[in-house]
Amino acid sequence: MNRKILLVAGATLFLDQLSKVLIETFISLNEQINVIPNFFSLHYMNNYGVAWSMFDNKIPFIIGISILALALIYHFMYQFVPNKRNNLAFGLLVGGMVGNLMDRWLFGYVRDFLDFNLLGYDYPIFNIADIGVVVGTLLLIIAVCKGEDHRENMDCGRE
Repeated sequence: MNRKILLVAGATLFLDQLSKVLIETFISLNEQINVIPNFFSLHYMNNYGVAWSMFDNKIPFIIGISILALALIYHFMYQFVPNKRNNLAFGLLVGGMVGNLMDRWLFGYVRDFLDFNLLGYDYPIFNIADIGVVVGTLLLIIAVCKGEDHRENMDCGRE
């Protein structure tokens, strides 16, 4: 695996796990602290499923799907043009996926704590790993739209 991808993945994983330890240390389970009223709060919850509580209490299934997804990502990683954005994308994606996979493997749930209310919609509570997965995925969608998902499209230059 590319060293730059490993560095981003490691930093994402570190920040994710550190933030979860800090939340567990300073906030009680199910406690909510309003940071910006009607917009952002820290709300520590244990998530036994995935987004929007899908596959609730199906942890072995979710772990299996996560491992399969990581293997597929590893495979596709070498088909994308190796540039800064793609390295960042894969690093964020891998770091985020491993962060949540570690939680599921070690605890049987994912520790979530970031709670946003956007225009009256109370968005599902999430964590740093989730941010890595979403941003990494969006960056890879941009790469696919730009045709950077095949190495023969090397017009962007090698990084």
